[in-house]
Amino acid sequence: MRAIQMVQQGGPEVLRLVEIPTPQPGPGEVLVRVEAAAVNFADIMRRRGDAYPIPTPSPFVLGAEVAGTVAAVGEGVDHLPIGVAVFGTVGADASGGYAEFAIASASNIIPIPAGLEPDVAAGIVVAGLTATMVLAEAAKVTDGDSVFVPAAAGGVGSYAVQIAKLLGSDNVIAAASTPAKRELALKLGADHAVDYSADNWTQSVREITGGWGVDVALEMSGPASLSKTLGILAPFGRLVVYGAVSGITDELDRAALLRLLYDPQPNQTLTAFNLGLWFQYRMQAAVACLERLVGWIASGQLVTPPVHALPLAEAAEAHRLLETGATTGKVVLKPWSLR
Repeated sequence: MRAIQMVQQGGPEVLRLVEIPTPQPGPGEVLVRVEAAAVNFADIMRRRGDAYPIPTPSPFVLGAEVAGTVAAVGEGVDHLPIGVAVFGTVGADASGGYAEFAIASASNIIPIPAGLEPDVAAGIVVAGLTATMVLAEAAKVTDGDSVFVPAAAGGVGSYAVQIAKLLGSDNVIAAASTPAKRELALKLGADHAVDYSADNWTQSVREITGGWGVDVALEMSGPASLSKTLGILAPFGRLVVYGAVSGITDELDRAALLRLLYDPQPNQTLTAFNLGLWFQYRMQAAVACLERLVGWIASGQLVTPPVHALPLAEAAEAHRLLETGATTGKVVLKPWSLR
């Protein structure tokens, strides 16, 4: 089968199109014919060699999230017939989703609801579930909360804007770097949009909230932005960190952390979020949130992000686009497209 291997850690150029044997499912596993593989920032972190909780040996097939059809099943799998359309997460070993076929645990695979395209379904679990759990479980957004969403036109951000409203927020402040991205966030339901690339974006947020700050702030840029985001929190505000797209080469702002913990700031909370550990230690809550997310999508209450699809062979370009923030919505790879 064709697959994209990361031959070593480095820039996008380390992603190579290769021919490797098609994997076979073992007990409790499913072989998925991949129609679309989501490109997530976790893939970029692993490619770059950023700190990551799972080892990434070379050569390695990236991609943790796919949609497609069941091609074969292993022993003990009797609830997923051959040919059924499915989506979910695939193995963390060398059989990732950037390939024509991928192996997944049957427990991580879900039939695609009627009317949902594979390209869209491929991006639901990581981006959609991250947004759901960050807001509903980690930040515990409730009626009347004000919520700050960075990268609001991206995969997680475009979900987060809408989910914050569904959870009862009456003031969602979206942040994005271009007028077009800010306009998209407003169309998705944000009440305000600020220029995240401007030096005074924190002042803009303060002005919108009448100087009070936000009840919930999300942060995904990295240590250099953490102190700024802490500065927009209201008393009893909650800040949730769910990524570091700019890397973690910068040091944490010691003064900002000292103010938070020991000054003290007025009862504010800083929480780190890792989706994988919820499935490992709090599976029931993770599954409940996923069911809630799929329900919102199926009922039309939540609009899935726009999809930017590229052929599998253009994986390096997909990484460049995502890494530079050049796209909106979700980037997916199409293994069976020869364009």
